[in-house]
Amino acid sequence: MSEKLFKGVLNFKKEDFEAHKDLFQELKEGQQPHTFYVGCSDSRIVPNLITKTMPGEVFVVRNIANIVPPFEINDGTYKCTASILEYAVKYLEVENILVCGHSNCGGLKALFYPAEKLEKLPMVKKWLEIIDDVKKAVIHIQDPKLREWEVEQLNVVKQLDNLMTYPFVKERVQEGKLNLIGWYYIIETGEVYNYNKEKNIFELIN
Repeated sequence: MSEKLFKGVLNFKKEDFEAHKDLFQELKEGQQPHTFYVGCSDSRIVPNLITKTMPGEVFVVRNIANIVPPFEINDGTYKCTASILEYAVKYLEVENILVCGHSNCGGLKALFYPAEKLEKLPMVKKWLEIIDDVKKAVIHIQDPKLREWEVEQLNVVKQLDNLMTYPFVKERVQEGKLNLIGWYYIIETGEVYNYNKEKNIFELIN
């Protein structure tokens, strides 16, 4: 299977790179992305494909269940997502932060697994503790499909709230220099729903 990756590099150089050679020349000195994208690591989600953006436009972090840990004073642990957020906002000065959740999210399904099922994935289990309150908010829903729909959207809203716990994010939002956007992407239809904060609902982008 690794052969496919190597062939892909050759095809990229021959086709995509050649088609956008001037753009890559412009990008060699640096980047000025307009948006910081927080998404899930799921292989079915391709940020640049969904947003129809080119290299240099979107600064990306992806993790299990598109989580933004709430702000904490440095406690000596490594802060991957938080450090990328800091770089995007304070150094790159992005105009938007987009949190994109999606349907059929395996990370969110894992919230409801029996404890023994996660015994072999202790780091995943620890990571998902960040959104334990999201789990508690929907645990009463008996219908698995309805619960999946609710938890995936609620999780996006939770991460928007978590973003506002970062002083440098809150400051730029209040100054009108930064927009927070929440999306919910449906894999099988290509539909994207945008979170309307005033109405507290997700609305289909059309």
